[in-house]
This record gives sequence, C-alpha cells and structure tokens, in this order.
Amino acid sequence: MSSWSQALTVSSASAWDEVFTGLHGASRIRVPDRRAPWTGHLEWQRSKTYSLALCSGGEEVVDRDTRHIRTDPRGTHELLVPLAGSAWVEQGAASGEIGPGVMALCDIDRPLTFAHGAGHRSISLIVSGGRLSARSALAAGGPHLLDGTRGLGRVVRQLTTTLHEEREHLSESSFDLACDRLLDLVCLAAEGGVDSAPTGQRASVEAAIRRHVREHACDRDLDVGSVARALGWSARYVQQVLQAAGTTSRDLIRRERLNVARARLASGSWTTYSIAEIAHASGFGSHASFATAFRAEFGITPREVRRGAQELSGADAGPAAQP
Repeated sequence: MSSWSQALTVSSASAWDEVFTGLHGASRIRVPDRRAPWTGHLEWQRSKTYSLALCSGGEEVVDRDTRHIRTDPRGTHELLVPLAGSAWVEQGAASGEIGPGVMALCDIDRPLTFAHGAGHRSISLIVSGGRLSARSALAAGGPHLLDGTRGLGRVVRQLTTTLHEEREHLSESSFDLACDRLLDLVCLAAEGGVDSAPTGQRASVEAAIRRHVREHACDRDLDVGSVARALGWSARYVQQVLQAAGTTSRDLIRRERLNVARARLASGSWTTYSIAEIAHASGFGSHASFATAFRAEFGITPREVRRGAQELSGADAGPAAQP
C-alpha cells in the first residue's frame, strides 16, 4: 500500500488551514467568518512520487504569494479536477472559472489564487515539477485550463476519478504506474489535445501573442508552433485565441513582417539594400510573394514607397544645401 493513506474531517477553519497548507503549501486562507461553524473533508493517498487528494469544504479564498513560496517551496504542479461546484483560478496572466467540465494545471511555486464557494469538491493530482517537465516542457510552462467534457480531457477526468476511488486497492508501485499513465495523458492534453480559450484570459494571451510576433517577425522559423512554445501554450490554443480576435497566426505574422519591411523601405539606413534583400531580411521567402502581399496590404508597391522616401529625403536636404 502507499506510504500514506488517510481520510480526515475537520470542524473549524483554523484546523482546516493546517491540514490544507500541509498538503498544498503555505498559503493565506480567507473564509467569510472564522467564528462560524466550518467543515472540511480531505481524503488523500501519497507515495514517494505522487499525491492524490480529494478536498471539499465551505467557501474560501486561498492565496499563495511570493512570500509563501519563498518560505515553503514545494517544487510541484497540481492538476485540479472539480467534481462539484465551481472555483476561480488565477495565476499570472491566466485566469478562469473551473467546474466539473474544466480542469486546471498549475505550478504551485508561482503566485496563485484559488477561490470557491460552499459545495465545491475536487481531486488534486500533485506531481513534482521535474517529473512533469521531463515529459513536457510545454505542460510545465502553464498554467493550462483543460476541457474535461470530451476527448482526451474527458479520459483524464475519468481516470483521475477512478484512481481516487480505487486507490486503497492498489500497491504503491501500481498506484505510481497508474499516476504515470495519467500524467502522460495530462501532458498530451496540455500540448493541445483538448485545450480551449476561456474568455477570461483571451485578452492577455492575445496581447502576449501579438507582442511576441512583433518582436520576432523577421525570424525565418516563426510560425504558430514557435509562438506557442515560446509562450507556454499549445498551437491549437494560440489559434483559438487569434480566431476569436478575427485573425490567424499566418495573417498576423505576414502583417507584422510587412510593417517591418515598409519601415525599412522608408529608412535611410536601408538605402544600400535592394527591395529583394529587404524582403528576405523581413522574413519573406520570395520577392514576388512579398510584392504581391505588400500591395494587397498597403495599396502601393514597395518601389513606390522607396521612391517616395527618397524624394522626401531629397526635398528635406535641398534647403540645407543652399548657401
């Protein structure tokens, strides 16, 4: 059997604080009234490698900030699988509501807020960050909100629930093996199998995508995959966010490259470069495709932009050259 298996019910908020932080790490826990009756229930199974815990209790807000992380680092990630009720999860620029249809994968050593009302019940799979990143740097770079209603996400949710129900009938090695398989599926889901774009975080993710594309527009290998890897999301998630904004990764990258090329065509520091060289330096594969896209975007040809910049430069220089 696993080295630690227990069920515990507490009858005060203070007692719950001690149990909760012992499992999930030092945090500040707020409840509506600490003097009022408060019941929390916890069931967990722990091996040397994994922990699986079911929690239920009254209304609370849990904040784990940099001070808590500094004094009580855990080096773990948690997959939160709600069974009843709803909760709010916020970490970095990502935030969203989770319930029986949505799961969250979070880094416990990054500032985190977790809030839920009475009646919330969820299972947490706790795994070391090193074990997760060894399987998927993308999954470890979350947070991720995962759709648990269909496909791979639904399998993850069902397997998590079944593993909790059968945990006491498993040897420690069998428990770890089942958790290994579950973690493999979680990584696949985080890499884009089922993830979605919750409206609560689309604006911040879209801004990060646009900023990254603007800063790396001229990189020859810039595509939706490289953007996703750099930002810690899946390619499918990035496409969903951009689709909601009325564009695609291909259109966004092309537009940013065209803006760079137009600025260079009008710049005096690029006058020694041919239009074809500027097109190539701005990320375009061919002069012809660049010229076509440029005219479609700006209604003017690259040559006309360069000629206009040269004429303007000459006009500016004229009076200065007079005695």
